Amino acid sequence: MSISIQPKNDYSFLFSGLGGNSGGYAGNFLGDYISLKNGTYAKLMKAYYNTKSDDESVKSIAKQTTSRRSSANSLSKDETKAYTEVQKATDDLKESADALLTKGTKSVFRKKDITTTDENGVKSTKYGYDVDAIYSAVNDFVKDYNAVIKATASGDVADSSIANRVSHLQNTTKINEKALAEIGITINKDNTLSINKDTFKGADMTKVQNLFNGTGSYAYSVSASASMINFSADQALTKASTYTGTGTYGNNYNMGNLFNSYL
Repeated sequence: MSISIQPKNDYSFLFSGLGGNSGGYAGNFLGDYISLKNGTYAKLMKAYYNTKSDDESVKSIAKQTTSRRSSANSLSKDETKAYTEVQKATDDLKESADALLTKGTKSVFRKKDITTTDENGVKSTKYGYDVDAIYSAVNDFVKDYNAVIKATASGDVADSSIANRVSHLQNTTKINEKALAEIGITINKDNTLSINKDTFKGADMTKVQNLFNGTGSYAYSVSASASMINFSADQALTKASTYTGTGTYGNNYNMGNLFNSYL
């Protein structure tokens, strides 16, 4: 009996499984095809059939491949630190913004009896806003906002999605520039904010509440932007973990599984 093997010049069959409802399989198959195309498969096969030192050859290829993968898909220590600082800064900003957005009995804008003492030691009580508490909360917001601006301005933060979302944040602030100025908050040349304590405490607290409390308010938009910037920082750090310490594909880029057992 003879077997005739005809060369197959049409390689489209390699991708026949990528259509229809192939789902995750298609992604893994494509990743494995990449390994075929870049020569990893050929090197592995040569190493496999090298009867003199099979294991050593495979290990050598694995080491070289891991090295290339690490350099192409990892962040430097400074970059990792910078993105981590962005994460922390945006977490803090979201927290301070959400504190101002709180409604009900825990709202910093809830009116109550406020007792004050004048320069002569005379105490008086009136029903209204707790201006000191509101100023403290807004001042925290300004500090956290500035921390985000500074963290994302680092030269080690080069992610385009972060840049776009920071730009959106700054535009949101710019749109509200006039209303912010009326309560003592100004935009600096470096896009950070400054708050004048006396001007703020003398401002109409109803205007302050309109800016920082409620769906659609300035603080609401800033909270949303902080979340999106934080997400982008998470993604940037995730991209650095494309491969595991052994050189195999990680969970965040689960392709090329065919060769994980070798690498």
